Amino acid sequence: MRIVDSADWRDRLTYETPYRVADVIPGDPARCAACPPATPAHDRAILWVVKHRHPTNHGGFVRFYCDLHLPAREEPVVAAAARATPTRRAPRGAAATRAPKAPAPSDVVRAMCPQCFIEVSAAGECGICGTRV
Repeated sequence: MRIVDSADWRDRLTYETPYRVADVIPGDPARCAACPPATPAHDRAILWVVKHRHPTNHGGFVRFYCDLHLPAREEPVVAAAARATPTRRAPRGAAATRAPKAPAPSDVVRAMCPQCFIEVSAAGECGICGTRV
């Protein structure tokens, strides 16, 4: 038995991007994740949905927020750091001076018997029919 994730409306959301709840999934009024429990439910037209990353679940988790508690959208740290430090590239002539890579053992063409279509030994003789190649 193979278990896979099911596709639902949360899979279409991108991480840390706010969307209006009414645009994503219609339904009854809902509560803000940050408001106190005694607060009444809000209409979906004024709520925001944000998909957050989770350390152990690759699908992340989704929370609803009102305008008051909507988290600020932050850029990922990796992307900001990559732009801050310029990358150094090798000069164009450096690629031409490198030695060519040796072919992988699976890429080497070996002698094959024309009748049996199997690989011939180093001695050049087929192990099945005895034909010399």
